[in-house]
Parts: sequence; C-alpha cells; structure tokens
Amino acid sequence: MSKLEGKVAVITGATGGIGFEVAKRLGKDGYTVVLNGIQDEAGAERVAELVADGITAEYYGFDVTDDEAVTANITAIGNKYGKIDLLVNNAGGLGGRSRFEEMTTEFYRFVMALNLDSTFFASRAAIPFLKKGTNASIINYTSNAGWNAGGPGAGIYGTSKAGVHAITRALAKDLAEYGIRVNAVSPGTIDTPFHAQIKSTKPEVFASWKNNIMLGRLGQPQEVASVVSFLASDDAAFITAETIQIGGGQALGI
Repeated sequence: MSKLEGKVAVITGATGGIGFEVAKRLGKDGYTVVLNGIQDEAGAERVAELVADGITAEYYGFDVTDDEAVTANITAIGNKYGKIDLLVNNAGGLGGRSRFEEMTTEFYRFVMALNLDSTFFASRAAIPFLKKGTNASIINYTSNAGWNAGGPGAGIYGTSKAGVHAITRALAKDLAEYGIRVNAVSPGTIDTPFHAQIKSTKPEVFASWKNNIMLGRLGQPQEVASVVSFLASDDAAFITAETIQIGGGQALGI
C-alpha cells in the first residue's frame, strides 16, 4: 500500500497545462486527486486520462472567483472524504493586458479575483478539512511579476501575484499552530498550451524567450509538478512560508 494512499489533494484550474501535470504527478504519488475547472468537458476527459493511468480522480466544476461556489464545492469535497490533505491553488492567469490609465475597474477586479481572491476563497474553505489531514499543506502560485511588477500592461497581474506572495506567508503564520504548512511556487516561462498562439504565429519571439533564462531553455510543466510534489511531501515537513522559484534563473535576469 502506498504511503500516500488515502490522502486527498484538491487542485484548482487543473484541466490543462501545469495544473493537469500537477494532478498527474500527485496521483502517481498516491493521492486521490480532485480536479477543478470551468470547462466540464475537458474536466471529464482529464479524469478519464488519469483513471486510465491507475489514478483515483474526480472533477468538480466551479469558478474560483465565486466565493459561494468555492465554499460549497470545497466543503462538499471535504465532507465526502472527511479531510483534505493538500490544496494546490493553481488557478490564475494574466487575464489580459491594460495600462493603468486605461484600465477599467471591471478589469482590475477580474485580475485580482482570478489570482488573489481565488487563493483566499479556496484556502478559507479548505482550512477546516486541512486540520483533519496528515502533514496538510497549501501550495500557492506566485510569479516573477510579483517582484518586478510585470511587463507592459501586466501591472495589475504583478500586483495580484505580490498579494499571493504575502497571503502565503500570512496563511503560514495563521495556520502553523495546526501543523498546516503554506508555501508557494513561482514558475518562470513554462512551455504549455498557454503560449500556443505566440508559438505558432511568432515562433521567433517564442524562441527568443530562452535568451532571458540563465539555463537557456523554457521550463516544462513536469518540472513545476515535481516541486509541488516535494513541497507536499514529508521531506518538506519543516518548510513553510517559502516561495520556490522554478525558472532556470530567469528571476535574476541576464
């Protein structure tokens, strides 16, 4: 019997890209994985892939920016399994680009909700069930943009990710007395379908991105998943309030 068998992981935004690779890795580690997303057809397909690979998995469709939906669904998951051992707040994104002068309040609120509110909503709902878990933890996603304020038009994305960095440390302080650890990963430029359009329409631009990375290449989703796996494991039992850069040295600039 796997040491992790019976442990439950909830991964938001897990129907593709990095999130799905994280779900796959955690499933192979022995977790029951609960995928979240807003594309129900894709969710069903991803679960079928995981089950065919011998992984116990299911899908819950809800919008992570909707506090009532998040609370209802995570509570349902927690009640079903009697606990949650790991919450991975993978959902998030750029949301578009806008300079501040032209930025609408609607756009501002959308990007903040997508990245920061979602992390708060899911964490708040999961805490009562994480208290019942084993070596329970939360893993959030921040970004280089949280430090350098993002590229052109991505200022509010950077602001939201700076908030994720801060809430990671704040949650770690708040939950330490329960033995619940809270950490974050900060992926650099990862080769996922997220970049498919520019990869196909402007391959020279896509290829140039590696020039800003010390290791001279883009990252792979599996390389993020392996760090998430480590942070969730007993090997990381004394690590909390940390953010791990997964960017091949991109954060230093060259």
